[in-house]
Amino acid sequence: MATDDKVRNMAEKARGKAKEAAGRATGDRTMEAKGRGTQMKSDVKQAAEKLKDAGKD
Repeated sequence: MATDDKVRNMAEKARGKAKEAAGRATGDRTMEAKGRGTQMKSDVKQAAEKLKDAGKD
C-alpha cells in the first residue's frame, strides 16, 4: 500500500470516528451513522489496497 494512500485512509477513519463521537454526544443518530459509514468506507479502501499489494507479489 502506498504511504500516501495509507495516511489518507487513516485520516478518513479518524474523521469518521470523530463524526460518530460527535453524533453520539449530541444525540444525532444520523451523524453517528454517517461516521460509522465513513469508517467502513475507509476499511474497504484499506482492504482493496492490501489486495492490490498482494497481487503484486
